[in-house]
Amino acid sequence: MAKSQVTFNKIEKEKKRLKKREEKQKKKEARKAEAKENPQGIQFAYVDFNGNLTDTPPDPTMREKVEAESIELGIPKKEDREEAEPANKEGKVSFFDHSKGFGFIIDSVNQEKYFVHVSGLLEPIEENNKVTYELERGQKGMNAVRVKKI
Repeated sequence: MAKSQVTFNKIEKEKKRLKKREEKQKKKEARKAEAKENPQGIQFAYVDFNGNLTDTPPDPTMREKVEAESIELGIPKKEDREEAEPANKEGKVSFFDHSKGFGFIIDSVNQEKYFVHVSGLLEPIEENNKVTYELERGQKGMNAVRVKKI
């Protein structure tokens, strides 16, 4: 005699699916009944002039007029932005491997470590040299570039 192709797991999944369908139908009917009892329709939420949600419409006298020309789109150009950090920083070379072409500089102000690559050097450096450098964003963080000995 051949075994049935319908397993226990399939039967359970089918039962769950049917139960979910019934619950969905009940919720739909409850929403319809509530709509008949409360004929006001959909409730609205309004945003007042401060940006808060309210159930009353905002007062049109509080509306501010905004000129379309005054809205700035995009990112300000680099020369327009103020840089909080000085362009040239000072630090000390804590490690530099000439064979691999990279090292690290410790900032003299905040003791932060920055990666430096041989391509960012203006002149050769050694460990424990005092240097000036600038920072640029790299793939894994800030990198020291335009590095010179003091």
